[in-house]
Amino acid sequence: MSNEQNVLLHAEHLKVYYRGKNKKTGPVKAVDDVTFDIMHGETFGVVGESGCGKSTLGRALIRLLPITDGTVTLDGEDISTLKGSELKSMRKKAQIIFQDPSACLNPRRTIRQIISEPFQIHGMTDKAAIDSQINELIHLVGLDDYHLSRYPHELSGGQKQRVGIARALALKPQLIICDEAVSALDVSIQAQVLNLLQSLKEKLGLTYFFISHNLNVVYQVSDRVAVMYLGRIVELADYDQLYEKRYHPYTQALLSAIPQVGGNGISERIHLEGEVPSPSNPPSGCHLHARCPHACPICSERAPALQEIAPGHFVACHIYDAAIPADKRPSAGI
Repeated sequence: MSNEQNVLLHAEHLKVYYRGKNKKTGPVKAVDDVTFDIMHGETFGVVGESGCGKSTLGRALIRLLPITDGTVTLDGEDISTLKGSELKSMRKKAQIIFQDPSACLNPRRTIRQIISEPFQIHGMTDKAAIDSQINELIHLVGLDDYHLSRYPHELSGGQKQRVGIARALALKPQLIICDEAVSALDVSIQAQVLNLLQSLKEKLGLTYFFISHNLNVVYQVSDRVAVMYLGRIVELADYDQLYEKRYHPYTQALLSAIPQVGGNGISERIHLEGEVPSPSNPPSGCHLHARCPHACPICSERAPALQEIAPGHFVACHIYDAAIPADKRPSAGI
């Protein structure tokens, strides 16, 4: 997909399955055969409905969740099977900012103690050096020295998330997973945190894997956007390409839900019939075929591959599959 020299992370046929609740149901296919690259210094956005596998994918990329099949290569190293000290060492390269800042901070520890944890876990013992870095981090995220003696319950939601960002930056990672990092915040605070993340990216040369169900947020921050549906990537492109021209029927429906302001921005809302299927019993072939108005028999028989149909624009839809005879493909009238 990309220039290998500029690839920071490569996921190849990645699968994350969970055991079903009972023997009658199959495994829950949270992430189902996903392949993509993340480039150095970019913000790679991921959007999709709740339950499509966004968070599972992000956590699997940094081995917070076990990988069922496939490989993940980070900075040239296959991290898919790392264990013990090797896996612990890998954590220095990749960190995560969680959705709920209140839930991810230990209420019994001060902010100084919380930010110091990564240094202690990775064997740093020089207290003066740790204190110096903590002071630098707290200022980097826009907080003051006096916040270090506070406990999480004494901070606002935005301040707590800034502490979470500081902790994620402590080990100087290359990749940060932003798992709905602003969705729990007020709208005005969201803008401040997004601006902070963008500033840190430029200042520190960071790479983000940015997960969100808020399409406008993803549009603001992303260099490229992947659209997920039921565990699979169905479309992947630069953000400006995607918002200008959507090829996949699901992407068209998803982005038509973005509120438009002004008379020139009015577009018709596209509604897909039916409910999202269960990931423990997904449809055969293309997972969208039961809801897609353009589906034909081949859609239920064969899963479409993610193919490049325009420079840098990848789509998984049989409409654009040149390997299938035109009379066997769905109508291109979308």
